[in-house]
Amino acid sequence: MANRVLPQLERGAIVLEDYARGRRGAIRIGMECHPCQDWLMRVVDPFLAQWPEVDLDVTTAFQFGGLQALLDHEIDILVTPDPIDRPGLEYHPVFDYELLLAVATDHPLAEKEGLVPEDLSGETLVTYPVPRERLDIYTRFLVPSGVWPRRHRTVETTDLMLRLVASGRAVSATPDWLVRSIDQVRGLRIDRGIRKSIHLGIRKGMRPDYIEGLLSLAQKIKI
Repeated sequence: MANRVLPQLERGAIVLEDYARGRRGAIRIGMECHPCQDWLMRVVDPFLAQWPEVDLDVTTAFQFGGLQALLDHEIDILVTPDPIDRPGLEYHPVFDYELLLAVATDHPLAEKEGLVPEDLSGETLVTYPVPRERLDIYTRFLVPSGVWPRRHRTVETTDLMLRLVASGRAVSATPDWLVRSIDQVRGLRIDRGIRKSIHLGIRKGMRPDYIEGLLSLAQKIKI
């Protein structure tokens, strides 16, 4: 019995020491940037290889309040384009991008320069299922002019959104790197340009080495 139990106790002591030193554990990542999932997977692959004893989970912030989840320790890292200052939190920028209006290449707006809010008044605007007060196309372009699209619909997947745009059924405010990935879609500058940065939000204070490891990888891997 001792020969069975003692090795288990020794193994348990090693595991606890690994947790204490940040070599073993789990990271829960919340996403408020749905299109960033492809970028995140490029960070995840080398991270998992570098930290084989650390579990990792990713969830979207459409079903929960990302900021509050971070404050409540429900997640460890928040991927967001809209950092909100709160005591106890800090944000690390990882890459910049521009929000463009994605339209089909044969859309009437495709060759237009100097996009104005009224150009969207007859269009179907497709977005992720996010409140309008958190959508830059509304807060920084449409609302200040008192202009609304003919119709607003939501979808949960980037692929479907871009397919709707490519087919000419809708237009969408889309990060520039996604527009470049689809031949049938053209990106138009919105007003004087809506420039954004993706940030990783974390809680201040001491944190395990593997959290620092993920932050370091994320800042090296660009979209």
